[in-house]
Amino acid sequence: MNNTTYSPKKGEIEKKWYVIDAANRPLGRTASEAAKLLRGKHKPTFTPNADCGDYVIIINCKDAVLTGRKLDQKIYRHHSGYIGGMKETTARVMMDNKPEKAMYLAVKGMLPHTRLGKKQLTHVRVYADDKHENIAQKPEVWEVK
Repeated sequence: MNNTTYSPKKGEIEKKWYVIDAANRPLGRTASEAAKLLRGKHKPTFTPNADCGDYVIIINCKDAVLTGRKLDQKIYRHHSGYIGGMKETTARVMMDNKPEKAMYLAVKGMLPHTRLGKKQLTHVRVYADDKHENIAQKPEVWEVK
């Protein structure tokens, strides 16, 4: 009986490019689908300790939907490092000014907070509208279930 687990080598992993359209879809659902593609969980050769995920392009982030009262109740916080340097922004302001940053932060929160997660986060491209500069990669449209 063979008790070895298959683990793909770096050269055996094929990476594709996918486009996800976030228009009229919940921001979190779109981000979780992107995180799944970035990690490679949709592949039968998924390995948790290897970068076997694909590249993801998220378009139309300005048209993503936040359900419930999240637009007014959700707060994005970051700190400058100085005393009294806490900055707060509501989701409504973030979606009006930088919708691609809101989507990026949602995807970032759904990836592992490790060196591998940081590397996988570099494989996502986020755009506020439907124009993107990755046409040369011939991305496929990913239909979200």
